[in-house]
Amino acid sequence: MNDSDGPPRRPERPPGESVRGLRVLAHPLRLRLLSLLTGAAMSAAEAARELGESQANVSYHLRRLHKAGLVELAEEVPVRGGLARRYRHDPESGRLAPSPLEDPAALQAALGDEPRRRAALHDPGLRRHFTDAEVWVDAGEWDGIVDRIGELSAALHRAARAPRSPGTVRVSATMLLFGMADGAPAEPPGGAPGTGPGEEA
Repeated sequence: MNDSDGPPRRPERPPGESVRGLRVLAHPLRLRLLSLLTGAAMSAAEAARELGESQANVSYHLRRLHKAGLVELAEEVPVRGGLARRYRHDPESGRLAPSPLEDPAALQAALGDEPRRRAALHDPGLRRHFTDAEVWVDAGEWDGIVDRIGELSAALHRAARAPRSPGTVRVSATMLLFGMADGAPAEPPGGAPGTGPGEEA
């Protein structure tokens, strides 16, 4: 998913279809689905096999992502007398979703659960990079840095392919850049809400 500041490249949804009220990114499986469906259109059954999840669980989260406008129907294919719906994620749709910074549970999914899962699959034989910084920079330079990171993020999403396509490598990238207030951090808002199974989010 790509959520950079700047003018959206697709029309905004009408107010009645806004996803601002949905905690749509507050579940790690949804983040995995968005990544998976960036490189290839898949049905719930295909995505479930790839992710090692139940089809029912994947179907539920796909419905939530589709309702939020973060995945779109790419095609319908005949399967055993019925139709399998394949969905795809357009990274530009991330502009319609709330930033994880607006929801502690979404931030936990993006920066807690998912990086830990991916780190366990780290391959030391592949190229890698790590940056961590809390620094003061010129405001104009900051704007340029955010723009360049946005361009790199868009390039990464354009490069996404179906799992195990010939010549591809599996990679992880998490980028969260934001300006900080000059002062003591605010008190955490009573703990992050739960994201247990069956919760409507």
